[in-house]
Amino acid sequence: MEIIPLLLKELEMETLITRKMLDRIPDENWAWKPHEKSMNLKQLGVHLAELPSWVAMGLHSDGIDFAASPYQPTPINNKKELLQLLEQSFESAKSSLEKATEEDLLPSWTMRHGDQILMKMNKYEVIRHSFSQTTHHRAQLGVYLRLLNIAIPGSYGPSADEINF
Repeated sequence: MEIIPLLLKELEMETLITRKMLDRIPDENWAWKPHEKSMNLKQLGVHLAELPSWVAMGLHSDGIDFAASPYQPTPINNKKELLQLLEQSFESAKSSLEKATEEDLLPSWTMRHGDQILMKMNKYEVIRHSFSQTTHHRAQLGVYLRLLNIAIPGSYGPSADEINF
């Protein structure tokens, strides 16, 4: 069984769900957050929109060092730009996966902060990690939207906002 076609299918499905979720974020609530330790809606949205780009980064590098290159979120000003960022991240991921071979998934990749190793995994695991992070943060966004009384779209089936029993 080849893994890359499965990853491409999952990438497309997860991006479709993420697109629906990000489209619900109202521009007037960018700064809102449910708790002082939480990301605000803009930060969470940008992080979700950027996550597919980790597929290309994982395939085209041997790691990331946050001490040498501190994370700088992509600047955006509104939902339209947020959705464009998601599309750019998706296209980068899709293109990189389409050009990859199964052997490209095997080399080691390291996430670090200077000398501190945060994670060491193979490139396949980096891709799966980005998908898992997408699911995790999308669920977080669902809580934010619910607290703002914004209807939540279905993810892996209809949401309570989409069906009546």
